[in-house]
Amino acid sequence: MKKSSTVFLQVVVVLIGIVALVIMIRFPLTEGRATNLDLFSIYADPFIIYGYLSSIAFFVALYQSFKLLGYIGQNKIFSLSSVKALRNIKYCAIVLSVLIMIAAIYIRVSFNGNADDDPAGFIAVSIVATFISIVVATAAAVFGKTLLKKGSHLIIL
Repeated sequence: MKKSSTVFLQVVVVLIGIVALVIMIRFPLTEGRATNLDLFSIYADPFIIYGYLSSIAFFVALYQSFKLLGYIGQNKIFSLSSVKALRNIKYCAIVLSVLIMIAAIYIRVSFNGNADDDPAGFIAVSIVATFISIVVATAAAVFGKTLLKKGSHLIIL
């Protein structure tokens, strides 16, 4: 892969991280039930705190993707560092999918008797995000095994 392609992809990864961070900061301020709350009450909500703590796995996976693209740019794709980065991405995706499903179950259980709120939209987004996380974890596992097979003679040296 050309150096310019990997740099471009690294810039895309950084932009994804910036956009995700901006959304995480702005979205709680515009949410329906938070429009009348003060700033401290919005960010002291346990569900918002849970979302911020859960996002750590997402940002760690982005950082590992950035590192992996750096290894690809340096032609170190068959190194142990690349395999470790892919393994970390896989673990982060698994953790993120579990945390998203826990949040969906919490929303479903807590809004069960409330006729004013409909959790269907959140649960649908949770299912899609979990599916994406599982696909990322599977892809990272497959790529990691492929790198180990194809680069095993390089790693042993």
